[in-house]
Amino acid sequence: MSCMTSKLRSISRVTMAAAIGVSLSICTLAQTSGPLRTPRRSVQGKIEPSVRFTDAGGTSANPNTAQGPGGVPLGPGPGCDVFPASANIGTAVPLSYFGPPPSSVNQSLVGPVQLLNTGQIDSTHGTITIPLYLGHMKNGTNVWYILTDVDDANVAAELGLNFSAKMTFMANAARTANFDYNNDLVFDGGTVDFSPVRSVTPGPSGSEFPPTAYQPGSVGDANYSPYVQVVNAGGVIYNAPIVAFNVNASDIEFPNGNVDYSKVHDEVVAIDPVNMTVTLQLINGFSFGRPVWYISMDASIPLAASIEHNTYAPLMGALHLGDDDSFSSPIERIFIATNGPEQGSCANPLRQGLSADLADGYRPNNTLGGIPTLALDYSPAWDANLYEWTPAAIASGYRGQLREEFNILTFVADGLLTGMGGAPFGSAGFSINCPIVIRLN
Repeated sequence: MSCMTSKLRSISRVTMAAAIGVSLSICTLAQTSGPLRTPRRSVQGKIEPSVRFTDAGGTSANPNTAQGPGGVPLGPGPGCDVFPASANIGTAVPLSYFGPPPSSVNQSLVGPVQLLNTGQIDSTHGTITIPLYLGHMKNGTNVWYILTDVDDANVAAELGLNFSAKMTFMANAARTANFDYNNDLVFDGGTVDFSPVRSVTPGPSGSEFPPTAYQPGSVGDANYSPYVQVVNAGGVIYNAPIVAFNVNASDIEFPNGNVDYSKVHDEVVAIDPVNMTVTLQLINGFSFGRPVWYISMDASIPLAASIEHNTYAPLMGALHLGDDDSFSSPIERIFIATNGPEQGSCANPLRQGLSADLADGYRPNNTLGGIPTLALDYSPAWDANLYEWTPAAIASGYRGQLREEFNILTFVADGLLTGMGGAPFGSAGFSINCPIVIRLN
């Protein structure tokens, strides 16, 4: 039975990879300049994964002190793997008889849709390889960064980035930059120190969150935000997280993995400054009941950055939170369980939440709000709405895995969920920079 299940899952991944290939062929990364100046790729050509990876965190002896991206998205059980099953399960029809997914005709329909179209997804290992960019500070210091989102729809279409109209309202939380004569970005401020050693000390068993101590693995200065407004290119705002800072290409040449995380962002599993690519680990989540993969790059408070294996970005704290979808709101909501089911770890199909994450090292299966193809209000800046199952709900056996925003809001209205510690439900007062990569179904 396990062998057959493995084969079916393998077939499903191959099917999705083919669908992604179709998406990439349709949404090829443009290499010519549009009406607005855009960052220049120093190496042209097709972006492909350069190496295969194994689990970097979940199987570690102590995942809470491990450096790097944490547990892989294709974990060792249904509680740590949201990849959809094959469509032919339970039928007598071979998978080859099924037509292309409906999403290949209309992206709002069921099926896989790659949303960040700057590079290739390795659907077998749960990574994406995208362009690496090199910019500089005014004093010439090297700034190695990526691009994921932008507030201009034409630039998004040209470069294969996610479009987010809400990013237009991020100027107060964005560092600034200008293009030089080579069309390389020169940043006015914002630095990142990648030398700290990430660590998290969980609370007692069953109540691992909140942790008793924590240290993010990378820390920005007071002027650092991943969001960048390019002053001499129409004021367009990009999501441009730094992945390495103040190092030369020879210092970060890890094209086959074994990354030195004292120099490079923890979510990086390979970086190739020769071919100018970087490979990032993907993270499981849900949006309106659909399984998704995203990346996590920055957070506005040290606690979130420590748990998320990302960079503490103080300037993100200037984002206005709590007014999701209102005029001038720069954020979308992400719903994070604090005390979801954790017994049985990855073997538990209902596994979810921060305590589960800190107990076994795999990601918490968060629920995102709107993403492209499902809604119009996407933003990579996710306003963290922490929710806690009430003692009465747990005692009644109601606690489970929640995958859809309005299901969560209904349970709050029904009194099954509250904010942390029984506080009123709502914004927890911090945000996470998590660009969406692919809708898996």
